[in-house]
Amino acid sequence: MHDERSPDQKLIEQQTRHWLKDIVIGHDFCPFAKRELLANRVRFCVLSGNAKAKFLEQIIDEMLLLEQRADIETTLLIFADSLRGFNEYLDFLELAQTLMEEQSMEGIYQLASFHPAYQFADSAYDDPANFTNRSPYPIIHILREASVERAVQNYPYIDAVPQRNIELARAKGMPYWEELLSRITADE
Repeated sequence: MHDERSPDQKLIEQQTRHWLKDIVIGHDFCPFAKRELLANRVRFCVLSGNAKAKFLEQIIDEMLLLEQRADIETTLLIFADSLRGFNEYLDFLELAQTLMEEQSMEGIYQLASFHPAYQFADSAYDDPANFTNRSPYPIIHILREASVERAVQNYPYIDAVPQRNIELARAKGMPYWEELLSRITADE
């Protein structure tokens, strides 16, 4: 099978995989990610351009693909060269959430958000805790709601995960996270 992705798209996927392995899994920010990555059940979809209407269509298409393909557990939609401003990204995420509701897919899927400039509400931009959701590119993570519910039921300390992540991120400090993310985004 021929890979029709551009070299840039391949690099962006490689950097995103590196981020997932080194930060999300490597620091146990998500206790469920490792199993799915090792089982090759994470779909990486790199989107180029700035056509927001097309991106919204792609989100619905990905949900329909997940309905058809039990071998894919989750999708990471990676925005290669758009949605760089965090507020612009949040506005788009809100549109995606509304579209998901309109398409009666809420409760079947949920969206998680990651962004290079991620900032939790009521936190300072330079709070290291923001690195629990900072990524090399803007990303919308499409998760199956039923899978999330199963994982949560089978993980005894799920309520402690966010606080543990914040404490770990703050203990490591800004220079640690900035350097780690910088290495990931350097050309490989």
